[in-house]
Amino acid sequence: MIDTKQKILDTAERLFGSQGYAATSLRQVIAEAEVNVAAVHYHFGSKEDLLDAVLARKIGPVTDHRLKLLAQAEAEAAGGPLDAGRIIAAFLMPTAEVAQANPMFVRLMGRMLNEGMMPQIAARHFRDSATRFVRALEKAMPQLSHEELMWRVHFMIGAMAHTLCGQPVLENLGGDFTVRLRRLARFLAAGFHAPGENEEAK
Repeated sequence: MIDTKQKILDTAERLFGSQGYAATSLRQVIAEAEVNVAAVHYHFGSKEDLLDAVLARKIGPVTDHRLKLLAQAEAEAAGGPLDAGRIIAAFLMPTAEVAQANPMFVRLMGRMLNEGMMPQIAARHFRDSATRFVRALEKAMPQLSHEELMWRVHFMIGAMAHTLCGQPVLENLGGDFTVRLRRLARFLAAGFHAPGENEEAK
């Protein structure tokens, strides 16, 4: 039997994903989950706190897996240069696993992207792990200026979001999330090794 807290989280994830965060009220979550107002306020407090809890239960395991893969890559490098492709794959592939198992969560993240909420979500849920990955990429790509590297990280995050949350623009493009993100990882690794903005004119 699903407990009250789990029922509220499942209902909120479905409603936030299907109709958006702004369009979903706590009252609607309460009605659809068939719980009382006190239960929501006891477990979560506010609507914003409820969203954070919905996100954290999926983002937390993804972050842990990312950092584990990054630590493994760093250990195997044994102090030598890190491979940018390995770092990129460590960042991308754990998201494929959660996306494959939880299509509603993918839909929810797409809604958050469309509603312009990703900057605050990233600041709250991704900042520390993102800093680790940026530092690893700086070591792997020392020839890139910080600004150039950060633009490429920005492009990587945007491409990942589009690949996960958007439908392919072109016809006859298939593959599950794992296949899609493996393709994206190879594409991005080549992009990270491209000449920097100030090197193209040389």
